[in-house]
Amino acid sequence: AAVPGIRSAARKAAARAAEAVREEAALMRAWGVAPGDLERMPFDRRARLAERLRTSRLAEWAELIGRFRQMARGERARKVENATGELVGVTLGDDLSRVVPSELAGLGLPELRAVFAARYAAGELMLYDSRGERATGRGAVVACVDTSHSMYEAGPGGVTREAWAKACALALLDQARHAKRDFVGILFSSADKIQVFRFPAGSPAGIAQVLDFAETFLGGGTSYQRPLSEAAGVLEAEFDDAARARGDIVMITDDECGVTEEWTRGWNEAKRRLGFRVFGVAVGAPLAAEAGSVLEALSDNLRSVEDFTDVHAAADLFRVI
Repeated sequence: AAVPGIRSAARKAAARAAEAVREEAALMRAWGVAPGDLERMPFDRRARLAERLRTSRLAEWAELIGRFRQMARGERARKVENATGELVGVTLGDDLSRVVPSELAGLGLPELRAVFAARYAAGELMLYDSRGERATGRGAVVACVDTSHSMYEAGPGGVTREAWAKACALALLDQARHAKRDFVGILFSSADKIQVFRFPAGSPAGIAQVLDFAETFLGGGTSYQRPLSEAAGVLEAEFDDAARARGDIVMITDDECGVTEEWTRGWNEAKRRLGFRVFGVAVGAPLAAEAGSVLEALSDNLRSVEDFTDVHAAADLFRVI
C-alpha cells in the first residue's frame, strides 16, 4: 500500500536534486569555477562554496556576471592576429599580402617583371591601406572600480551600478588571465578608502579572493586621484621589476570629480614614460562622459553605459585589451 506514495516521493526528490545540481553548476560557471576544479573539490568544501555563492552580496546578479564573461569570451574569439581591418585607401610599400590587383597583373607580362621587382625592392608598390583595432597592451590590466554610495543605485531591470561594474571587472580578470597578464582590481571611493586585490598571471585566481573582490563595498564619496595614482604605481613597479610597459587601466565610475594641476602633471609624465592606456567607463553618469569632463580628459577611450542589463556596452574593451 505504501509503494505508490514512496515512488511519487522518490520521483519528486530526484527531480529536486537534479534541479539543485543544475542551479549549482550554473552558479559555479557564472563565477568562473571550472567543471574540472569542481570535480576535484571535496564535497564539504564544494557545499560551503555553493552556499557562499548563493548568499553573496552579488548572488542575485550571478546571471549578469555569467553573461559578461560569455560576452568577453566571444569578443576574444573574434580577435584575428595581424588583421588588416577597414580599407581606407591606397599607399606605397612592399607588403605583398596587400598589393592591389593592377600591380600583380604586371607579373603576367615578362617585360614588366623586372619593373615589378625594382618597385618591390624600393618599397614603391601600390598597397591597400587599412585601419583596424589591435590589442597592444602587454603590461598588467588594472580595473579601478568605484564603490561609492551612489554605485548602489539600481538602474533598468533592477541591476545596480555596482553589479554592472563588478561583472565588467571580473570579465577583465578573465581577459587578463587569457592573455597571461597580471590583473589588479582597485576598489575605491573617498580619498581615504581604497582596497587593492592582486591576481598575478603566474598564480591561479582563487575563488575565495575573487569573491572577496566582488563582495567588498566601501561606501563614501568619490576621488579619482588616489585610485589612479595607485594604478600608475602598479604599472611602474611592473616596469621596474619585469621591464613590462604598455599596461591598461580601466576606470569604472558613476561620478565626476576634480583633480589638481600638480597631480595632472605627474599623471601625464607617468603615462608618457610607461606607455599605458586609460579606458573610461561612465556608469549611469552622463556628465562624466561629456566632452570636457575630467574623466574624458584622463581617458584615451571613453564610453557611457545607461542600460545596466546590457553587457555589450563595453564589448570593444575586450577586443583591444
